Amino acid sequence: MKAAMAGVQVSPVNMEERRALGIRAGDTVRVHQKIQDKGKTRIQIFEGTVLARKHGDEPGATFTVRKVSSGVGVEKIYPLYSPLIDKLEIVRRSKVRKAKLYYIREKVAREVKRQMRRMNLVSLSTESEAEAAVRVAAEEEAAKAAEAAAAPEVIEEVVAPTEEVATAEAVASTEEVKS
Repeated sequence: MKAAMAGVQVSPVNMEERRALGIRAGDTVRVHQKIQDKGKTRIQIFEGTVLARKHGDEPGATFTVRKVSSGVGVEKIYPLYSPLIDKLEIVRRSKVRKAKLYYIREKVAREVKRQMRRMNLVSLSTESEAEAAVRVAAEEEAAKAAEAAAAPEVIEEVVAPTEEVATAEAVASTEEVKS
């Protein structure tokens, strides 16, 4: 019976190669996963720390990988022998004393809380388009008001010398009439 089963391939994945990798908790791994998008297949890389390895080396074995992306923790559980995993790389091995590193979730949360306590509150924000439009309109009105306030002064200065000239001409013309 075993001789008949020797030629049968159970999975398209080389199971011996994956088993020989020996992925364990604490390893930093890079998982190359095949993703189907609109009929096309692309490779997406997920790099993180292995938190747990479950179910040994049996066909249903899984491993959990955690990474922090843009300040948010992301965990993925991968089947060890999945044909959707194109390639598995072990980037770094760490010596850990536990088989499951679930405590890292809380540890990261504690560190973030500690950092938040040390932070100073600062009120910085961006301006919305509506606020920017209101501010620009107010600046334009202020500029027009400043121009309007400055413009009459200039006119008065210009008008004042012309009145003196006009009165001087009127006086000269009356003197001519008298003579």
